[in-house]
Amino acid sequence: MAATVETISPLSRVGRIVRENPVIPLVLLLFALIALLNVLQPGIFNERWVGNTIRFAMPLAMLAACQTLTMLTGGIDLSAGVAATVSAFVVATLTPLVGGPMAIMLALGAAVLIGLVNGFGVGICRVHPLIMTLGTGLIATGCLQVYQRYVINTGSEIPWFFEFLGTGRTLGMPNGLYLFVPFAILIIWGLRRTGFGRLLYAIGANENATRLSGVRSWQVLMALYTLSGLIAGITGLLYVGIIRAPSLSLANSLMLPSVAAAVIGGTSIFGGRGTYSGTIVGALILTVLGTLLTLLQIPEGARRLLFGAIILAVTALYVRITDQS
Repeated sequence: MAATVETISPLSRVGRIVRENPVIPLVLLLFALIALLNVLQPGIFNERWVGNTIRFAMPLAMLAACQTLTMLTGGIDLSAGVAATVSAFVVATLTPLVGGPMAIMLALGAAVLIGLVNGFGVGICRVHPLIMTLGTGLIATGCLQVYQRYVINTGSEIPWFFEFLGTGRTLGMPNGLYLFVPFAILIIWGLRRTGFGRLLYAIGANENATRLSGVRSWQVLMALYTLSGLIAGITGLLYVGIIRAPSLSLANSLMLPSVAAAVIGGTSIFGGRGTYSGTIVGALILTVLGTLLTLLQIPEGARRLLFGAIILAVTALYVRITDQS
């Protein structure tokens, strides 16, 4: 009998490599955007521009970690931006009253409380994550507006450590990397090497199967959304050090881009698939894309339209490439 030899085209080989290494097309897209930016404005790609891009991409990538972790279970955290704003506003207004260390603890405590409430609602009460986190975010916003009335005359002060991280540079790179690099390594390691990370993937793939195997999914979800609140709180502290001006809507502008960064980075909104490394590249892509649209002097309305269209196109193309068999 004649043996049949299956021929694999070069395009199929490329597709297989991309599916096995999904971050590769994202990195190529990032380099393409940077190259286009350098063509439109020669000389823009320098040490200072790289440092500024990384500086503004870090809080977006950190907030997007909340979305990546929750999306792995098939959920989402729409209160992350509000939790970051609460943390930033509380630390800035309480530092003149109680000092930096106590203000930081109270600010993180407020963010963790938001996450804990989310975890209780999603894990125990079985409220859909989108509804639960949206409602919690609205409640937290109302509480923050009430809180503002009591501290309106106290002024604000940002702890020196977060100003150091937010505005300082070392060898041309932002000092915020001292916080972000260990944070990113911990998230990536936790997803790949710990039982908790594997449980997030398992719940997202099939929650009923994990429950039948003896896993108490409600405990995992409680821990997950509490962790998401803590991450959002830390993000708010870094972001207020970068902006140096607390407000009642400080990190709200990062909310939808954080979801987009996670989706562009390959995290499935249906759960069970995604990496934080992809999310980091997604945050860099969105930051560079924002710079590109600003450079082209496109009006704000058109910028938003193009921004959304590009996100949809990139996401659709990425999903098509990685899902092809």
